[in-house]
Amino acid sequence: MNRLVLLNKPFGVLSQFTGGKGGGARDTLAHLIDLPGVYPAGRLDKDSEGLLLLTDDGKLQARIAEPRHKMPKTYLAQVEGIPEESALARLRTGVMLNDGMTRPAKVEAIVAPRLWERDPPIRFRKNVPDSWISLTITEGRNRQVRRMTAAVGHPTLRLVRWQVGDWTVEGLGPGEWREIQVR
Repeated sequence: MNRLVLLNKPFGVLSQFTGGKGGGARDTLAHLIDLPGVYPAGRLDKDSEGLLLLTDDGKLQARIAEPRHKMPKTYLAQVEGIPEESALARLRTGVMLNDGMTRPAKVEAIVAPRLWERDPPIRFRKNVPDSWISLTITEGRNRQVRRMTAAVGHPTLRLVRWQVGDWTVEGLGPGEWREIQVR
């Protein structure tokens, strides 16, 4: 049996075990999880939160992380403004970024989800409304969701990866993890 760890990566933590500020482990995975032999299957940038999968199986790691396998990844994004249907339609058909056209995404406007508090909190702006969307992509370019929402005029304020394939972060608080067995 292979190991698969579902971790709710907090905001401000790097998706790696070494290389934090000044060589310290406080802003890396090392201070959250002590399981020898598991490694992240993909990345989640320091400014993003939510589901990060770790495994000890190279084939499973590749199936999760490599874009050619098109494993769906669902994000909950708090965006600046309230996207009109035309902006959501652009995300659904693909957006031109500086590194090419994205694959079509599944997108819908959602009510604000009940999530854990973020530390530090999102900056509140009295004169600029915000809203939430759910966005599912099947590729994983660097900061892709943030770049996509910015391209349609709604920069991301908070980004939470909620699901990868069939695995979700549901029930895990920031920094919490659970291990499951996979074949």
